[in-house]
Amino acid sequence: MTQLRDVAIVGAGLLGLAAGRALATRGYDVVVLERAEVGHAGSGSKGSARIFRLGYPDPAYVRAARRSGELWRELEAKSGRPILWPTPQLTLGAGLRGVQRAMRVAGAPCELLTAAEAAERFPALNSGGPALLEPDSAVIAAAEAVAALAAGVPDLRTSVRVLRLTDEGDRVTLLTSAGRITARTAVITAGPWSGGLLASLSVPLPGRPTLEQVSYLRPASQDGSADPPIFICHTDRAPYGLPVPGSQVYKIGIHPSGPAVDPDGQDPSPDQRLVSQLAEVAARYLPGYDPEPVSTERCVYDNSPDEDFVLDRVGSVVIGSGTSGHGFKFGPLLGEWLADLAIGTTGPAGEMDPGLRRRFAIGRFRPGRDGPD
Repeated sequence: MTQLRDVAIVGAGLLGLAAGRALATRGYDVVVLERAEVGHAGSGSKGSARIFRLGYPDPAYVRAARRSGELWRELEAKSGRPILWPTPQLTLGAGLRGVQRAMRVAGAPCELLTAAEAAERFPALNSGGPALLEPDSAVIAAAEAVAALAAGVPDLRTSVRVLRLTDEGDRVTLLTSAGRITARTAVITAGPWSGGLLASLSVPLPGRPTLEQVSYLRPASQDGSADPPIFICHTDRAPYGLPVPGSQVYKIGIHPSGPAVDPDGQDPSPDQRLVSQLAEVAARYLPGYDPEPVSTERCVYDNSPDEDFVLDRVGSVVIGSGTSGHGFKFGPLLGEWLADLAIGTTGPAGEMDPGLRRRFAIGRFRPGRDGPD
């Protein structure tokens, strides 16, 4: 007789591992299935570093980021792995004032700097105008973070593809390349592959995967560039950058900029158009760095149409999707909220903000809906 698991999670990226760890910590029988290996070349969770910031133009997001920071620090303490590297961040551009207002409403510390003050305190960055300083930001050591989450999942199965799901009301049957698995609830956190899996349940998941690119820069001189901050410029297309922990290398990107892609047809080779755009970002913001990258990296984004996350339950299936580009910082918190949806109770992270619950509901994409409430 097939064992009935409490929860089966499809996808061992950031969200799947965070949800699996949250459920296992609460004593539930959970299995996490991964089509390849954790952090594989086509994964959106691979790579060396991500930004942890509080700066959003919405107080609910700011509060969620603060709670997630607490959870990252708890994971850091329990795992013994260095995950958060405190690093000041400068928010630039037309959206700066909205971010400042939201942070103040949420009680998050910030300081508005003039262009001259920003240049004096952070000579490695050319802000080109006023800047909003976040003292509580950090660089996330992404590989360490993923490894710490994975260590908390007792039953993690790699090289297992989920071919089809059937929601039978009181349970979900998963047909996999390694046989059938049944669980009371299934959690789909398969990144850009989630849409295809949910289609087998007649659950449409709007979104368009894109293949993004980042560049890694080295200092132009042997002396290096002292203490470069994180930065993000809130414009139509948001250039950003962050130092890579334990090195002199600096990572830059543009959100969003990559072309639409079939997740099974990713080409890891550099896109010269994007390389050129990133060189312009380097020349504009980072005078102390060589705009010619020392290396580049491609990464698939699992996008939602409105850039809000998808966290919801349909029948016996929970969906965690649409987090690419700004979801990594929320990893442990989103894992706790997915666990709440899977088992129907609120865990130690606390209840999701009602406004965010509406914004993250998959029903916002129904025909005739203009957007979230």
